[in-house]
Formats: sequence, structure tokens, C-alpha cells
Amino acid sequence: MITISIDAMGGDFGPAVVIPGAAKSLDRHPELRFLFYGQEDKVLPVLDRYEKLKKASRFEHCDIAVSMDDKPSQALRRGRWKSSMWKAIEAVKTGDADTCVSAGNTGALMAMSKFCLRTMADIERPAIAAIWPTLRGESIVLDVGATIGADAQQLVDFSVMGAAMARALIEVSRPTVGLLNVGVEEIKGQEEVKEAGRLLREADLGTLDYLGFVEGDDLGKGTVDVVVTEGFSGNIALKTAEGTAKQIAEYLRAAMSRTLMARIGYLLARGAFNRLRDKMDPRKVNGGVFLGLNGIVIKSHGGTDDEGFAAAIDVGYDMVRNSLLEKIETDLQNFHGRRARGGASSDAPGQTSG
Repeated sequence: MITISIDAMGGDFGPAVVIPGAAKSLDRHPELRFLFYGQEDKVLPVLDRYEKLKKASRFEHCDIAVSMDDKPSQALRRGRWKSSMWKAIEAVKTGDADTCVSAGNTGALMAMSKFCLRTMADIERPAIAAIWPTLRGESIVLDVGATIGADAQQLVDFSVMGAAMARALIEVSRPTVGLLNVGVEEIKGQEEVKEAGRLLREADLGTLDYLGFVEGDDLGKGTVDVVVTEGFSGNIALKTAEGTAKQIAEYLRAAMSRTLMARIGYLLARGAFNRLRDKMDPRKVNGGVFLGLNGIVIKSHGGTDDEGFAAAIDVGYDMVRNSLLEKIETDLQNFHGRRARGGASSDAPGQTSG
């Protein structure tokens, strides 16, 4: 049995999307149990319509709901201890829940998660990892918005954590990893990226296979299982991909309705178009995972519908079922332990490794 804590007030639509999404995920995973946190007058009337979900759930009233435009500092001051977002995260800390899912304000969710759960040992900053549809299936891309700017060590830590997530979600035993760069040549790119590449080559980790630098077009190709970058470029890449998918969908819709022959052609090829639409549906890969914390937190897109929110819950379910935290902790301990031993033996007397 896996317990999911839910910020029922999060997102653009709150309980109207969150609760039907939880009901869909429960249909797919009957062993799930839910803890809902939110305002009673808004949550319970919706929850009462889903008898099966209600039996598998517990609800706790919270006076405060963090708004989508609250600044992280505001949310912490006003919503700490009392908001539905904080309570959902705190349930993971106390062990009442295995993972938390929220469609709320990303900055506030990250700030509260860091404050409540703290980062893992040796992790300076957490990352948000996204599931990315590719020609080969799915890849993991991180960071997509948590850390603006990252040094070489942080990029290496992102690589280790992303590989652990790939092992948990995609279920590959030794994921391939690439650093996003402006070219594949080792002389190109920022110094932090080049240094991270050197560290990954020298580390020779058994839990991942570092393949070098990858470029922007490799994201869609699925050249590697895990693409690592810092949050500024990662977030731009994510929003660009989402916008391009919507643009192509609009082009197709307009083209298929322009003439009678086009409409007939659409009817004849409807099965192929439906498969394409399903492939390009952002709801299917909804759910960013906060990596580097002492607990699992899933960020759903704020504007998604119930199908998208169910997908975010499914991601949380998979992360718990496949022991994501344990994999990350083990991999980080092995990497930092090996680096400390190597640094100690290679440093001159009186010096320590950087």
C-alpha cells in the first residue's frame, strides 16, 4: 500500500481537477491511499461524488491555500504550518505519506519542500526532473527550473540523481547520460559544463554510462536516457518543446479542416492521427520530480486537467514502488565516497581536494 499526500487546493482549478485525477489514478492502482489537505467547503463537496476514492482517503482541513502568484517568501511566511501545501509536504516528513503531489505554485512548493524536508547529504541544491517523450520512448531531463546556474559538482550530482530516476522509472539498469551543450566537441561550452564532463569521465560510475555532450536536437531523438543541464536552459527547453507541440497540433488541425478532400483524408487516416495526438499529449508525461530532497515531491502542471493530474500521481507511485530515494542515496554515497578516497590519496600533504 502506497500513501499519497495531496495539496487539494493547488493548480488553476483546485479540487475540481485534483480529486477526479486522484480517482482515475486509484482505478489504475487500487492499492493507493490518499491524504487530502485543503479547505473543507471546497474539497468535501467534490470528494463526496467519488465514493471509492472517499473510502480510500482521509481529509484534513487547512485554512490557507497558497495562490499561484504568491512569492516563495510570502508563501513560507503566510502558509507555513497552516497551508494545504505545507501539510501535504509535512506528511512525507512525518512518514504518514510516501510522496506528495501538488499542482500549486512551483517556487512556493520548492521553497517549502527544501525548508521542510531538507536536502540530502552532499546535495547543495535540488533539481526538478521532467519526463521527456522521444523517438526512442522516454528520457529524463533535469534541471528544468529549480537551480538557475549550476557549478560542475552540481551538474555531476544531477547526473547521478537523474540516472537513479531513470533506473526507477524507465527501468534500465545502466542509463546513458549526456550533458546538454552547444556542441559535442569537448572544447566547446561553459567551463562548468566541461569540468562536469571531466568529472563524470573520471568517475567511471557503475550505475550510469556517461556518453559526453549532447545538443538540443538530441532531446527529441532520445540519444541518451538522461539529459543534464542547469535550470535556466532546461526550463527554456521545456517551454519551447511544449509550445512547439501545441503549434504543430494547431497546424494539423487547420490543415485537416481546410478543404473537403482534407477532411476525407483525415477520416481515412484517423487512427494514425489519433496515435500522433496521443504521442504529443503533454498530459501523458505530466509530473516533475523534485530530486535531492529527503522525500519525494511531485509537481504537476498547474493548468492540467484530471488526466494530467492522474499522470502526476502515477509518477509518484512509480517512484515509491521502485525505491527512488534509496537508489539516489546509495548512488550519491558511492560517488562521493569514491571521490573522497581518490582525492585524499592524490592530494599533496597538507592539502585537501576541492
